[in-house]
Amino acid sequence: MSSMLGTVGKQLKKHPALIPLFIFIGGGATMSMTYLARLALKNPDVSWDRNNNPEPWNKFEPTHQYKMFTVNMDYSKLKKDRPDF
Repeated sequence: MSSMLGTVGKQLKKHPALIPLFIFIGGGATMSMTYLARLALKNPDVSWDRNNNPEPWNKFEPTHQYKMFTVNMDYSKLKKDRPDF
């Protein structure tokens, strides 16, 4: 592993134009992994503990915003339009 990092370091010293490529590829990979982790942990469609909480989507209030980005949607004014289970 260290020999591979040493080779990459030598190539970056010889060709400094590759540095932005590594920065953007690394940033993109980091952001995509962060988004996937957020989807796995915060999305109400995912149930990690089926014994204690088999249906987590039923426990959300209508005013709870679980989406990352919404356009023209005010969650504080929503009313409950579903039955209790």
